[in-house]
Amino acid sequence: MESYLITSREFYTDTPAVFRSILHEQLQKHLPTYALYRDKSNPDYDAQAEHHVQVCAQFSNVKSFLHQKPDLAKELNATGVHLTSKQFDTIAYAKSLGLEVISSCHTHDEVLQAQKLGADAVTYSPIYSSPGKGDAKGIMELKKLVEKVDIKVFGLGGIITKQQIDEIENTGTFGFASIRYFY
Repeated sequence: MESYLITSREFYTDTPAVFRSILHEQLQKHLPTYALYRDKSNPDYDAQAEHHVQVCAQFSNVKSFLHQKPDLAKELNATGVHLTSKQFDTIAYAKSLGLEVISSCHTHDEVLQAQKLGADAVTYSPIYSSPGKGDAKGIMELKKLVEKVDIKVFGLGGIITKQQIDEIENTGTFGFASIRYFY
């Protein structure tokens, strides 16, 4: 099963040298196959995104993704872009840039729409209880989704233990994505 590390300002900071060090350490420790730089409040997002792509490039098995910005992802030679559920109209454009596209989804209909529009994968959340993310969907709901779609699905939300990862893997899901598991 694939793993998708998502950064957070709280843990990774917005100080470039500290960010690079923590990211390198976490990539080395967890060996995820995907890594997303996500920081909605960093005024120097573009510069930090460049650090993210550079650190990910030091690992042959890590695909680097940027949040919401396909042009920047292309410019920095990231593997792809992670779009929000409000950016479905950007999927085709990002694909035209040669980027892999992962879309955030919270309903079966959103997943089906992202699949139809050509996204490569989706995150589906929240699977488990996660602060400020609404009611948990649960493992059975994730399993139902995976059985009805062809797109790669990452279970996301509240994943902090190996037991939860094992439960997700048992659904046949492509992978899991997490912020807190990768601390």
